[in-house]
Amino acid sequence: MKISTSLFAGLALATAALATHAADLLDGVKSRGTLRVALEGTYPPFNFKDKGELAGFEVDLAKLIATKLGVKAEFTTTEWSGILAGLSAGKYDVILNQVGVTDQRKQAFDFSEPYTISAPQLILRKNETREFRNLEALKGLKLGVGQGTNFEQKAKATPGVEVRSYPGAPEYLQDLAAKRIDAALNDSLMVNYLVKTSPLPIKPGAPVGDVEKSAIPVVKGNPQLLAALNKALADAFKDGSFKTVSVKWFGVDVSKAPSER
Repeated sequence: MKISTSLFAGLALATAALATHAADLLDGVKSRGTLRVALEGTYPPFNFKDKGELAGFEVDLAKLIATKLGVKAEFTTTEWSGILAGLSAGKYDVILNQVGVTDQRKQAFDFSEPYTISAPQLILRKNETREFRNLEALKGLKLGVGQGTNFEQKAKATPGVEVRSYPGAPEYLQDLAAKRIDAALNDSLMVNYLVKTSPLPIKPGAPVGDVEKSAIPVVKGNPQLLAALNKALADAFKDGSFKTVSVKWFGVDVSKAPSER
């Protein structure tokens, strides 16, 4: 689940101004016949390139939602650092990229109902014998995190932990395996995927934070699009099509809290 530390100064005001003078985005979606979806395309298993084609859980989910809206999904790949600003500027209609729902973001965007629920979790070396039940237990040790994520914020807010930020999981997992850091921190869904697919000697650690939710952000002032997205998600939950997509990538229904799976 991703939470950027990008500047939000003026973003809410600019978004509100745009929304005041624009028709509901659902009108454009219907007239074009496409739902313009932004994602990174570099964040497996959520969204990534497979033999040059976009693939992943959120790619499949975007196509499912678009179908329920009666349109096709049109994808734009962009870096995480500018993805929310691009939404505010009208470059696309929605983002499906594990966007965490925060009070700060709610100032600029409305959010759909959540489609993934997870929690922060540690990653350890396979032969690690120490037990870390919370971030405070890592005092005096080195913790690897993704740069610009909510995990970086959470780690830096923990006194005594030496936080090292990396472009992504491959870099900090290499350092973890090489004993240059003592642990890493990511989303529980990503931890399961990373441990399963990485050839490195790593294992899941303990959950170390509250349950978090990701949803689809929409520029404020588009209640019809928001309602249509929520209906599409509700229908997908009800008819089992969401679960089918979720199980394909994770083996579980990620719309449920970890304790309910």
